[in-house]
Amino acid sequence: MNLADSVLAVNNDLPIRTDKPVHSGKVRSVYWLTEADSRRLIEQHSYDVPADTPLAIMVISDRISAFDCIFHGEGGLKGIPGKGAALNAISNHWFKLFKDNGLADSHILDIPHPFVWIVQKARPVKVEAIIRQYITGSMWRAYEKGERVFCGITLPDGLSKNQKLPQLLITPSTKGILTGIPGVPEQDDVNISRADIEANYQAFGFEKPEDIDLYEKLLKEGFGVISEALAKLDQLFVDTKFEFGYVTDRSGNSKLIYMDEVGTPDSSRIWDGAAFRDGKILENSKEGFRQFLLSHFPDPDILLNKDRMPEREALARDNALPLEAMMETSRTYTGIAAKITGQALPLSDNPKAEIIAILKQQYQLID
Repeated sequence: MNLADSVLAVNNDLPIRTDKPVHSGKVRSVYWLTEADSRRLIEQHSYDVPADTPLAIMVISDRISAFDCIFHGEGGLKGIPGKGAALNAISNHWFKLFKDNGLADSHILDIPHPFVWIVQKARPVKVEAIIRQYITGSMWRAYEKGERVFCGITLPDGLSKNQKLPQLLITPSTKGILTGIPGVPEQDDVNISRADIEANYQAFGFEKPEDIDLYEKLLKEGFGVISEALAKLDQLFVDTKFEFGYVTDRSGNSKLIYMDEVGTPDSSRIWDGAAFRDGKILENSKEGFRQFLLSHFPDPDILLNKDRMPEREALARDNALPLEAMMETSRTYTGIAAKITGQALPLSDNPKAEIIAILKQQYQLID
């Protein structure tokens, strides 16, 4: 098996039938289906959505993004082997657990392949819903410098690094650049308070004020379900980010659902319990890769300082990372996926060819 072939780095060039531009994010690409194909699939597969719901094919990749840049490895390795399949498998596992526990639905209607979701169009809430159980990362760095108020919540003095917080902390930030909201800077990823959301709930994409309570409830419940399941595996759920949106069900009612991915090593910090009890932090998440980058490059300020973005982009573009670092990251992703799902992750020699074959033969989405 050629390692570079086993990695799906480019995922926006699949010959899926679409009449709209392909939207390509840092990790996933989205293909909006034609109205005719959406209607056909809804009917053929009895998806629980109105007949005129727009559907999309969402294809994950093995690309790795850190500090807002995409990194690559030696030997033409454009991503992390097994990463995409691991992220999807973990999300699928948690979404099923949410359903079993009577929580909200997700945007996923079907899973044709380990790299592929068929999703319904949702109206996104423009809030990165972040919830924390321990003080670490950017929050610890700010706390250490004397900051005590986070998203309108005051923390006590005397906390130490990586300590469990007195209670679960919801620290939302903006998703995308929002304009015209008093007191909220017009830039992505800005911390906001619940008061900000309440005063401008429609600008943040909430349909009614009481849905702010619902989003916080779903955030805490989702966090609790994952945290409890991870605790049984002796893993600590440190913090995570959820995304929410609205969909319309078959009866025409609007409902708030979970969107994107949940509880993955990309969107969460997960620590090994045994190591933590020994006073060490063993990351089972992308944070380990971030820490590697900070120690690998001589001037870590380039990665941390938003004013040095051009230098950071050049760093990511011009430096192939050691193969061992890429494979260590691969072991982190595939290892935690196997631990969470209880089974070894099926890895493909050529995921692109498999995706094309399935979408052509079983879903008639490729001419």
